Amino acid sequence: MTSNNNLVNYLINKDVLKSNNIIDAFRNIDRIDFVLDSSASDIYEDYPLQIGFRQTISQPTTVAMMMEMLQPKVGQKILDIGSGSGWSTTILAFIVGESGSVLGLERVDSLVKFGSDNLEKYKFKNAKIIKAGDKLGVVGEKFDRILVSAAADEFPSDLSNQLKVGGKLVIPVKNSILEITKQEDGKIKGIEHYGFTFVPLIF
Repeated sequence: MTSNNNLVNYLINKDVLKSNNIIDAFRNIDRIDFVLDSSASDIYEDYPLQIGFRQTISQPTTVAMMMEMLQPKVGQKILDIGSGSGWSTTILAFIVGESGSVLGLERVDSLVKFGSDNLEKYKFKNAKIIKAGDKLGVVGEKFDRILVSAAADEFPSDLSNQLKVGGKLVIPVKNSILEITKQEDGKIKGIEHYGFTFVPLIF
């Protein structure tokens, strides 16, 4: 594939990109802006690419699937844990619009700068990437959506406390992706999607 539009059309034909607002974001946020080498021949191929520090920009199919599970909407407050290259943070910023906000957290200092520089290419005022603290997420804050892009060994239940009622959390655990919803009674309901590989979550 030689262009971002080729990639998006491939993801649509593969039936992993389905929602109009997410498709629109993928078309407008070009993967070339989030890789180490913009002259590489495989920028738009459907596999992860190294971004240094043993981290990757995730496989497009996986990012599309996780966005569809997350179902971000205009005006939402979203937390993006393990923002890495900044690709997912920027996609989310496009979707939530000026009335929403996106906070990206990244533990590797050099990737905080790399992701922030990539995000800055789009001049969004509703999103930023900062250094992650000692605790997972942002203790005391609540979000409509939480996306985690690295795999935990087990489900970090404390993270569900940072979800608003009706909110959704999408997180890899071992080789699965968990799609978590917080119900009206405060309990969480989960769906497990099997068969994925991620870099490990560090916290």
